[in-house]
Amino acid sequence: MSQPTQLGFQDAASPLMEELLHFHDHALMIVFLISVVVLYILSAMVTAKFTDKLILDSQEIETVWTVLPAIILILIALPSLRILYLMDEINNPHLTVKAIGHQWYWSYEYTDFEDLGFDSYMIPTQDLHPGKFRLLDVDNRMVIPTEAPIRVLVSAEDVLHSWAIPTLGIKVDAVPGRLNQTTFIASRPGVFYGQCSEICGANHSFMPIVIEAVPLTHFENWTLSVMEDA
Repeated sequence: MSQPTQLGFQDAASPLMEELLHFHDHALMIVFLISVVVLYILSAMVTAKFTDKLILDSQEIETVWTVLPAIILILIALPSLRILYLMDEINNPHLTVKAIGHQWYWSYEYTDFEDLGFDSYMIPTQDLHPGKFRLLDVDNRMVIPTEAPIRVLVSAEDVLHSWAIPTLGIKVDAVPGRLNQTTFIASRPGVFYGQCSEICGANHSFMPIVIEAVPLTHFENWTLSVMEDA
């Protein structure tokens, strides 16, 4: 969950998000170093240090500013491609959940269980209890076990939606008539908030996503209670 006046990313709650944060820091440091070097060269040219004809027409200088950017691009591309591969990898999920976007709410189906599904609506402001978050809390949370690979199948019933949980490093488009999928592992218990990230109509900002990660025993008790209530 983000904090007031926060400038950085939310704390990672999945191994994938940890990788994304590391890649962000890696790329940011490269950008910082490039900015320092360019600023130094500009200031040196203003003070006439680098305006000598022997320097400006040097073959060595042209070689450096051709090879160096290529090396920098490789240093950025290699970890980026590794993370892209990890995001697409589907490795024996322990649980499959189907998330369907509607105007304007989400519904969830636990395909490994019989008749386990529900709709998830945003709680109106006037019905919020103390400690709940405005425009973020829902009446029925998507509950998952921690430290288990979870596969989410994402689709939509009407228009384009986007199922996004920043803390888990997930953002998947929900397209009518098509199934997209993603996997993640919640590395710690907690409640993680997200929102539809596709402009899907008048109430686009009123269809939040809430995932509650709990230990396996709590998850089993939750599934029993939900199916009994159904």
